[in-house]
Amino acid sequence: MMNKLQNETSPYLLQHKDNPVDWYPWGDEALSLAKTQDKPILLSVGYSACHWCHVMAHESFEHTETANIMNEWFINIKVDREERPDVDSIYMEAVQAMTGRGGWPMTVFLLPDGRPFYGGTYFPLERRYGMPSFRDVLLGVHDAYLNRRDEVNRVAGNLTESMNRAVLGIGGDADALNAEILAQAIKSLMRDYDPTYGGFSGAPKFPQPMVWEFALRYAVHSDDKSVLDMVTNTLTQMARGGIYDQIGGGFARYSVDALWLVPHFEKMLYDNAQLSRLYLHTWQVTKDPYLLQIATEIHDYLLREMTSSEGGFYSATDADSEGEEGKFFVWDIPELRDLLPDPLYDTAIEVFGVTKGGNFEGHNILTLPNPLDVSAERLGISIDELTERVAHIKDKLYAARLQRIPPGLDDKILTGWNAMALASLAEAARILNRADYHQATLRCANFLAENLMTDDYRLYRTHKAGVSKLNGYLEDYANLIDAFLEVYQLTFDQKWFDHAIRLTERVLAHFSTSEGGFFDVSDDHEALVVRPRSVQDNAVPCGNNMMAKQLLRLYAYTGEAKYQDSAVRALRLLTNALGQYPHGFGEALNSADMLVRGIDEIAIIGDPKADATKHLLAEIYAQYRPNAIIALSPVAVGDEHQIPLLRGRGLKGEMPTVYVCREMTCKLPVNTVDELQKVLISSGA
Repeated sequence: MMNKLQNETSPYLLQHKDNPVDWYPWGDEALSLAKTQDKPILLSVGYSACHWCHVMAHESFEHTETANIMNEWFINIKVDREERPDVDSIYMEAVQAMTGRGGWPMTVFLLPDGRPFYGGTYFPLERRYGMPSFRDVLLGVHDAYLNRRDEVNRVAGNLTESMNRAVLGIGGDADALNAEILAQAIKSLMRDYDPTYGGFSGAPKFPQPMVWEFALRYAVHSDDKSVLDMVTNTLTQMARGGIYDQIGGGFARYSVDALWLVPHFEKMLYDNAQLSRLYLHTWQVTKDPYLLQIATEIHDYLLREMTSSEGGFYSATDADSEGEEGKFFVWDIPELRDLLPDPLYDTAIEVFGVTKGGNFEGHNILTLPNPLDVSAERLGISIDELTERVAHIKDKLYAARLQRIPPGLDDKILTGWNAMALASLAEAARILNRADYHQATLRCANFLAENLMTDDYRLYRTHKAGVSKLNGYLEDYANLIDAFLEVYQLTFDQKWFDHAIRLTERVLAHFSTSEGGFFDVSDDHEALVVRPRSVQDNAVPCGNNMMAKQLLRLYAYTGEAKYQDSAVRALRLLTNALGQYPHGFGEALNSADMLVRGIDEIAIIGDPKADATKHLLAEIYAQYRPNAIIALSPVAVGDEHQIPLLRGRGLKGEMPTVYVCREMTCKLPVNTVDELQKVLISSGA
C-alpha cells in the first residue's frame, strides 16, 4: 500500500492515512505520476468536521474492493479544503458547472494535466437517493477515459475555457456604488426575511453574519427601525435555538430546519468569530443584555475550548462523537433527573423545553423556547432567582458533559480564520474593557506575527505541531490586516499598524489584477489550471471584498489615494450583483457601505493610561461606529508621524484632545466628553 498521508499535518488528511486507498496529498509527486502512468486523477476534497465526508470515507474509502478499483485505475489525491481553498474553489466551480450544485465531500475526476472532466459530491457505496453507486461512477469514468478519450478531452477543454472566461469576464460601473444600491440590497433581504423565526425563509438556515452586519450598518445609518428589528429578532431566535450550544456556548454551522432547532453540530471557528463580533455590535446599538451575554459566551467558549497553548485558535470541532451525530450535545430526562436536584431539575425541564420524546431522534437538544421572564412566571419565581438557577444548571451539565467522549477536534491553526477571531477579540477587549480579552488578543497577535508571517511579510496558510506551511491566500492577508488594525486600535502600539501597511503593500504587489480587484493567490503561487479569482462571499468573507474594506480604512489613516483607488476598482466589479443578490455579497456590501457613507477619522492626543483619555475613549466605544477609525499618540505630534492622520495634532489646553475628521479635514478639537458627544453626533459618527 502506498498511502502517503501519514506525514501530513491536516487532521482531515490524517483521518484517511490508514485507508486502503493509495492516497496522495496534492503536489508534484501525484501530478507527475498521473502523467507518467497516463491515469486520470480522482480528487477527493473535504474537511474534518464534515459529516458526509465521514460517511463516504466509511462506506467507500475503507471498503477494500472499492479501494482496489481506485488504486488500479486512478491516481488518488485527498485535499483538505481548509488548507487548500485554491484547489477547492477551482474544482468546486467545475462541479457546479457540471451538476448545478456543489458541496462536500467533493469528488472530481481530472485529466493528468489537472483539467476536470467529471465530478459530483457525495456518492453512496450502493445506489440510493437517486444517485449512482460510487463503484458505478468509477467504472463509468474508467470506461470513458479508455474508450472515449476525445470526448473526455473535449469536456475538459470546454470546462477549463469556461472557468477562465468566468474569471476574466467580470466588470461593473463605479458610479453605481451609491446609496441606492445599498437600499436595493436591503429591499431584497426584506423580501426573503422570515418574520417568525428570523433569518431568511426556508431550510436549511445559515447564520450569514456578514449579511446581518450589513443590515445593522444600514439600520444605524438610515435610522430604520424595521431593519434593526430584523437583525435583533434573527439574533435572538438563533441564540435561543438548538443551533446555539446552550451549555458550552458557540454556534453550530447551520440549522437543518427553519426554526434554528436542529443543528448540523460541527462548530467552526470562522462562524463563531464573525457571530461574536455581530452580537457585540448589535448590543452596542440596542443595549440588550442578552445579546451581550451571547457575545461574551462565544468569546469565552473560544478561549476555553478552542485556544492552543501558543495562543492561536483551532479550526473546528466535529459533528460526530462515538460514531453518532450530535451525541455529545443531547440530553435525556433520566440523565437530567440523576444530575440535577430539585428544584434545578424542574427548572431545566421548563427553561430548556425538555420532553420525554425529545426533539432530535428521541433525545433533547436544549433550546430556550420561551424568554426567561415567561419561564420565571410559570415557575412562580423572580427573574433573578431563575437566572441564578440557570447558571447552576449550566455548570452542572457542562461538568457532566466533560465526562463524555468529545467530538473530534481539528487543531490546525489557519491564518485567515485566526485573524477573524483575533479581530473580534480585540474589539471586545476595548469595548468591554476586559483585561483577559486584552491579554488573549496580544498572545494571539504575537503568535500569528511570529509563526505565520515571515520577515518580508509573506504569510503561511496553516500551522500545526510547530510547522507552518503552504502559501498564504488573499483571504489570509485581508483578514490579518483587519485584525492588526483592530489590535492597533486596542493597544495603539505602532508596530501593528506598520504590519498592516506592509501586508497591504505585499497584496498590491503580488495579488492585483489588471482589471481591478485581486486574485485569490499570489503571482508566485504554484501553477494551477486556472488562477482563482473569487468575488462572492461564502461562509468566510471573500478576500477581494475584505481587502476593499481594509484599503478604505488605510486610505482614511494615510490619505494615500492608491488605497482608495484599489478599493473602488475591486468593488466596481460587483455593482451588477450587490443589489440583486445580497446574500452572496455580505462583506462586499459592508465595504460598499464604508465607501458610500464615508469614514470618520478620529485622532486622539493623550496618554491612553490617563483617566481623562480613558473617558474619551469610552465615549467613542459606547456606540456602534462601523465606519470609524481611531489613531492615538500619547504626546503632541509634528509633521513626521508615521500615521498621517496624527500629524500636526496638539493638545487643547494641555488636556487630552480629540479631532474628528473626514478626508483629513477636521472639526474643532475637543477635550471633554460632552463636547465629544456633540461633535460625534454632528459628524454622523
